[in-house]
Amino acid sequence: MKRNNTLKDLLKMEQNIVNDLLKLFNDKHDFDRIIYTEWTAKDVFAHIVMWHESFANNIIDLINGNELNLLKGLLYEINEKGVREYKKYTIEELKIKIINAQEKINGNIENGKIKSMPYRKNSKREYTKEEHLEIVYKHIKGHYKDIIKNIK
Repeated sequence: MKRNNTLKDLLKMEQNIVNDLLKLFNDKHDFDRIIYTEWTAKDVFAHIVMWHESFANNIIDLINGNELNLLKGLLYEINEKGVREYKKYTIEELKIKIINAQEKINGNIENGKIKSMPYRKNSKREYTKEEHLEIVYKHIKGHYKDIIKNIK
């Protein structure tokens, strides 16, 4: 990915990979298939949705001047806790959640009140909107490729 993508380019890339993910989870596959050591395809989807909702909610909080409810802990702890909490949702519920989160992102990421984006409590730095969108895109794309490779 070239480094000089505009905010609009990156937002479109993120929307496209979310759409690809939604199409994948519309198909009939064995989503109980193990993708990573203890995570099924559905667990990986739950993990993505958890992070996407956090990102969307942080955008809204930044715009409204609210204190951010950043995810806390080491990455592996956040990821494991997120999967445990989101496992209870059906595939359909997870799809609705990611659609709603993406709509929040699409409708608000360009707001001028957002100067930088943290992604978890005590992270070493904050990111520009463009950097954050690129990270999110690469995160989802990486998991998407892993799911495709293991369920098709």
